[in-house]
Amino acid sequence: MPVIRPARSLPSPRAAIPDKREAIMRAATQVFAANGYANSKVADIARRAGVADGTVYLYFRSKEEILHSIFDRHAGAALAEARTTVAEISDPREKLRRIARLHLELLGADRDLAVVFQVELRGSTKFMEEFTAAGLSEYLRLIRQSIEDGQRAKVFRPELDAGLVAKALYGALDEMATNWILSKRRYKLAPTADAVLDIFLNGVSVP
Repeated sequence: MPVIRPARSLPSPRAAIPDKREAIMRAATQVFAANGYANSKVADIARRAGVADGTVYLYFRSKEEILHSIFDRHAGAALAEARTTVAEISDPREKLRRIARLHLELLGADRDLAVVFQVELRGSTKFMEEFTAAGLSEYLRLIRQSIEDGQRAKVFRPELDAGLVAKALYGALDEMATNWILSKRRYKLAPTADAVLDIFLNGVSVP
């Protein structure tokens, strides 16, 4: 189902960003979120970044490479932060809660970036295959390890497939982020992680 975006103006460029590569990626994130990846041109990104079209090609070979670089940069940073966070926690349930909260905090802090991650990165089957093989598999592994920790600690059911459970949790968080983007209401995304984990850990049946 195609996502229909209301027309909106782009925010003003930041006063001075010394790193042109960073400025181009930030501009591309804003342009992709506003216009859609398919409808965006390198010239649009260059204009938004305040550089010449040729300058963009000094840093990136194509629009597709810019999209990949946005993903690599932010997904890598998110994974590193999640790993650091869970390394300090012993309770497997709290590990999952912190991963979920961080997941939605990072997306909720930058709506343009959330649109790119939740919508634009999924417009290409080729990219989704690469995404699944790279960053997503590592992220799911981190969640799965936390679940396996809980199984060893006897706080999670031992017969469950930890990989399947990890995908189920990721899917729930993913849907919360997508719904937040598409919703006409304005609300904070991060707190919904607590509701997801409550259902995930405690179920929906009355005890």
